[in-house]
This record gives sequence, C-alpha cells and structure tokens, in this order.
Amino acid sequence: MDRYARVLTLHRALKAARYPVPMASLLEDLGCSRATLYRDIAFLRDALGAPVENSGGEMAAFSYAETEGERFELPGLWMNSDELAALLALNALMDRAGPGVLAGALAPLRHRIEQLLSDRSSGRALPIERIRVIPWGERRLDQVVFRQVAGAVLSRQQLRFGYRARTTNAPTRRRVSPQRLTHYRDNWYLDAWDHDRESLRSFAVDRIDDPLVAETTARDVAEVELNEWLASSYGIFAGKPKAWATIRFSEHAARWVADEHWHSQQKGQWLADGRYELQLPYSNARELMMDVLKFGPDAEIVAPLSLREEVKIQLQLALSGYRGES
Repeated sequence: MDRYARVLTLHRALKAARYPVPMASLLEDLGCSRATLYRDIAFLRDALGAPVENSGGEMAAFSYAETEGERFELPGLWMNSDELAALLALNALMDRAGPGVLAGALAPLRHRIEQLLSDRSSGRALPIERIRVIPWGERRLDQVVFRQVAGAVLSRQQLRFGYRARTTNAPTRRRVSPQRLTHYRDNWYLDAWDHDRESLRSFAVDRIDDPLVAETTARDVAEVELNEWLASSYGIFAGKPKAWATIRFSEHAARWVADEHWHSQQKGQWLADGRYELQLPYSNARELMMDVLKFGPDAEIVAPLSLREEVKIQLQLALSGYRGES
C-alpha cells in the first residue's frame, strides 16, 4: 500500500471511529511499521491539518478531536485503488459516448475527471487504455433533442414533440409528461405519460423530432405504477405481462444463459440432462423471439404453445429465404 492509500485509509478509520483506534489495529489495516504509521499521522496532522489526537502511553490509540473531526475532510478528492478503477471505467464510458449526445454535454466533467486522475497518478501514466468499452447496436442520436428531453424530465415540465414509431413509421404529434430516461441496450428511451392516449408509453429518443418544452407542470406517476407498466414484462415493450415464456437451452448455451440477467422476475433451473430452463414474463413477443432465435438450435421455446408456434413460423419464413439459388 503506497503512502497515498495509507493516508486515505487512516483518515477514514479515524473519521468513522466513535472511540480512539488502537495502534495495533491501524498497523494491521495499513500493513506498515510503527515508524511509518507515525510518519503518516504526522503528515495527516501537520500537512493536511487533520485534528489528530494521541492518547499516549504504552497502549497508544489515535482519534480525531470530537468537534473538529466531524467537520474535517481531506482536501481535494482522495480515492483508493478500487475507487480509482471505477473512475477510470466511468471516464472510459464517457469517452466512448461518441461525438453526439453525451460527449458534448459531459465534456467539462470529463476534463475534471482527467485532472483528478492526473493528480492521483503522481506523474505516472494511468492505464486508461486497459479499460475497453464496445457499444453495440447504438443508434444515432441528436444532441439537441436529447438535452431538451432530459431537461423536461429534470424540470418536471410537459413536452410536445413529433414522433415516428418504427413499427408503423407514421408521423404523429405527442403531448407527454416525462417520467424518466431509460438507457437500454446502448440506446435511450423516454418513459412518459401520453396525455392523448391516457396511458404510459416508452419513446425511442432517436425517433423524437422537434421537441418543445411546455410551461405546464408534468403529471407525476408513482414509481410503483411506472415499474408495473414499464418494467414488469420482458424487454422494452410496455404493458402488464400476458404470459410466461419457458425456454430451454442446450448444455452448451446453458453455460452462458445461466449467468445472464434477462428479467427481474426470471426463474431458472438446471435440468437433469445438463440443459437450462428459463422462465420469464412477457407482454409483446417480438423482442423475446429475437433474443431466443439468435441461439439457433441451442434454444427451444416450450411454452406457451402460441409463442412456440409463432417462433416456428418465423423459422420457416427464414428458411424459405435460403431455398433455391441466391
């Protein structure tokens, strides 16, 4: 443990303690010698201004002065190795946000994080390239539209915008009360109360056009109701579950699926022959079928029968495209 980490650990131990911390306990936590501990305490007290008190005697123990200790914090931002790794990962995520929606808005924050990382490194190059983030299926997003939508969510104001759903591609004009922004599979969605349809809806932000923030206060929907309508079924499609799907995966695919999170209410079990059975609720079968079909022969929908037949039809249609010469 380097000196930076020791001083941070020492500060946190003294800050959290209700009683003086014995020297033996500090030596164990810091993994250092008695002389090193005294040097670190002197640095914490003299250089950083910490109100360190020493009980003295053979059984030395250290603490912060009661009143001053409650107010004292280390100057700047101090991080241990785990926190530094998390900050590196956050910086990498923002770096890969692309030239669109988040990159511009978060540029000042990214600059500050890079300064903090530079200060923490003490002149040593930080291995930022060791953290790799690869987006998949990310759609192009208008930065101005995103900021206006996010602003309406945070300011709790109604929002009007043009929308062209991918299912129909028909243009519509919507008046909604924004509830929250959802980031799902590398894309952004607006969960909102649709005033014209009198129900909750999810809108792909990349399909929103010409947003206008109204002065009217947005209607608030309870968190329980939001989750019941928008998060109770599989995938991004809203609505209360209509049925539970049962999917069985081959022994090969089970090695991956058994460790994956598909839905908050999913149920999984290993079968005697090494296969894995997954059960989960769904409202609209489209996304669920896409995710199952990508496993090819390694996945089989067992129930309900209607979903099983629908998948069979999709497979037959796909196979028909491969008949004959290309």
